[in-house]
Amino acid sequence: MSDAVESKVANRATDTDRHVGARIRERRIMLGLSQQQMADMIGVTYQQAHKYERGINRISAGRLYEIGQVLKVPVGFFFEGLDEEDETEIELTDRQRMCLELARNFSHINNDRHQDALSQLARALAAEKK
Repeated sequence: MSDAVESKVANRATDTDRHVGARIRERRIMLGLSQQQMADMIGVTYQQAHKYERGINRISAGRLYEIGQVLKVPVGFFFEGLDEEDETEIELTDRQRMCLELARNFSHINNDRHQDALSQLARALAAEKK
């Protein structure tokens, strides 16, 4: 392989590792888990879980399967959106972060009436946009 091709392959692998890590982080946050809780559930240290999410350390196939089991998603979930254009991915990431934060905060509301009221408000605001 030429140096240019090897460099492109190496960069793509790093981009893939970062993408998979970001998807792990998004799903973990959506479920309301801390990095420490997830680390405990998959049997690694907090530092290792942090490195997985940042794309610093690669994740073996077996470990990725285990993470998928803990986060209740198929392994393919972690690769969704990988081939999208960078510009589109940035827009989606911002929106996804907002949705994840909303879902996390919603799941921490213990009052069923408050959850229902918030759900109705979101529905009304969405209908207003049409």
